Amino acid sequence: MNGRAVAVRAGVRRGRIEFRHTMTNAGELVGWLWLPVVALIAMYAFGDGPVPGVDFPLGAHAVPGILAMNAVFTGLMGLAMALTMDREDGTLLRAKATPNGVLAYVVGKVLGKAALTVAVVVLVLVPAMLLFDGLRPGRASTWVNLVWVLVLGLLAVLPLGAIVGALFGNTQSLGFVTLLIMGLVAVSGVFYPITALPGWVQWIGQAFPLYWLGLGLRSALLPDALAAAEIGGSWRHPETVIALGAWTALGLTLATVVLRRMARRESGSSVAARRDQVAQRLD
Repeated sequence: MNGRAVAVRAGVRRGRIEFRHTMTNAGELVGWLWLPVVALIAMYAFGDGPVPGVDFPLGAHAVPGILAMNAVFTGLMGLAMALTMDREDGTLLRAKATPNGVLAYVVGKVLGKAALTVAVVVLVLVPAMLLFDGLRPGRASTWVNLVWVLVLGLLAVLPLGAIVGALFGNTQSLGFVTLLIMGLVAVSGVFYPITALPGWVQWIGQAFPLYWLGLGLRSALLPDALAAAEIGGSWRHPETVIALGAWTALGLTLATVVLRRMARRESGSSVAARRDQVAQRLD
């Protein structure tokens, strides 16, 4: 077995260990769950009105969008924060010191965050199905669509998380990225049908994977009649595959370049400089 294969196996083990650690750490798990839970409670309390043009409660209509929002936060921001923190404390530098250590590190982080994202989606979806009428968990097509949409969605957003984590030097700077994601939430039809927004805003929303991930999840969880509230009056599965596939190709291409550049630049002096910056912020 060659060195890269050994590194991949080590990465898989690392990802499994990190996932188990997160799932058994109540504080960390709550940190990933609080945002979608608060959003669900808000839609349950204030989402009694109908979706425009369709006799269906707005709160139930928002559930897939909330799941998509959480998948982006958990996958993209989770991986970005992990990379940034591990650069600050020297974990990545130690990985670089071993043969194929960076490969094992990246594989472990990506798989761990992917598994966490899926687990959080399931943990939020189960109570949502009990709270909101109209979601359709019993159909086989629901689970088929959920699987391919989540797989494509993760492939689209996880490389973006790796790019962000490689480009930003400290965790404080990630606040800017969080604001950008919140802006995308507002224009991607997460809490309200995107067709109610101005045309130019719809184009902005459709340019990013959050909208397409939400659309795919709506096609899986909502009745087919709700497609009337979407752009073009359909779920647009081919367009969803193309859009998420394009983001996947772009993200993987850029992530490979950026991660290699980041690994080459890691050194003891760069880690020491980051630690000094952290110490100054704490003083």
